[in-house]
Amino acid sequence: MRADRVFAYGSAAGLIGDLLLGDPRRGHPVAAFGRAAGAVERVLWRDHRGWGTLHTAVCVGGAVGLGAVAENVVRPSRTASVALTAAATWAVVGGTSLVREARVIGRALEAGDVEAARDRLPHLCGRDPQALDADGIARAVVESVAENTSDAVVGALMWGAAAGVPGLLGFRAVNTLDAMVGHKSVEYRRFGWASARLDDLAGWPGARLTAVLAALAGDSPRGAVRAWREDAPQHPSPNAGPVEASFAGALGVRLGGTLSYAGRVEHRPVLNQRGRAVATYDIERAVRLSRRVGLLALSVGVAARAFVKGRTA
Repeated sequence: MRADRVFAYGSAAGLIGDLLLGDPRRGHPVAAFGRAAGAVERVLWRDHRGWGTLHTAVCVGGAVGLGAVAENVVRPSRTASVALTAAATWAVVGGTSLVREARVIGRALEAGDVEAARDRLPHLCGRDPQALDADGIARAVVESVAENTSDAVVGALMWGAAAGVPGLLGFRAVNTLDAMVGHKSVEYRRFGWASARLDDLAGWPGARLTAVLAALAGDSPRGAVRAWREDAPQHPSPNAGPVEASFAGALGVRLGGTLSYAGRVEHRPVLNQRGRAVATYDIERAVRLSRRVGLLALSVGVAARAFVKGRTA
């Protein structure tokens, strides 16, 4: 079976698996990678960029190498190749868990139970929930849905389309390492530098595609493009900026502004200043937009892989 068909069938099956099953409660492959990366970190940690770069190379290289070996082993069997791609896609894509957590918080807010929403928010993002009222929680959820649509769905599919199973596993490894060591704490400012920079590079194409697809699939394509062009360049993240701005414009809401992380206050630019404040019902609108973007990303990845295969055949 041609490689483009393996990816098409396997990635579609993996997305269906994610839709039906979500993430496993125990034994998730990403959690296993996190434990392995933590073990490597305990051996290699030094307050130095060079050692952090080695840590990144070992962990990401190991994930990519594992994917390459597995893909080579199953290559003679069409069924096994599709099954491996499906399993890898299911393991690295987190769209259903993202939707589930967002909806749990949305239902709590709709019921007027702000405390329950605050308790649940850390499952979705790193904001300080006690610093947020109901509208602030809703805004945090919409922003997290936007950013994680790129990180947990679109980016993975794009790297899978480009590099098969090694691309899927490598992208998730990079994203996971960034979450573990890529923040600017005293402990990881130097050691996590390479992971953070690599995550920016790996996430760049998926973030731009997410922004494009959000504009196409949202209620206001013109508003999405305008917010992306005018406001995203002011965002401190090169990838979250375009995604969140495009979602804001597509939904007709304002995102960004003052945020609080671990007691640290950040003043970020307002995205889509012409929009209205986020309301609780916008959480469900953001979830539906995220779903549409994910399906469109799968179509783009399949089409791109088929086009490249046709040109090289």
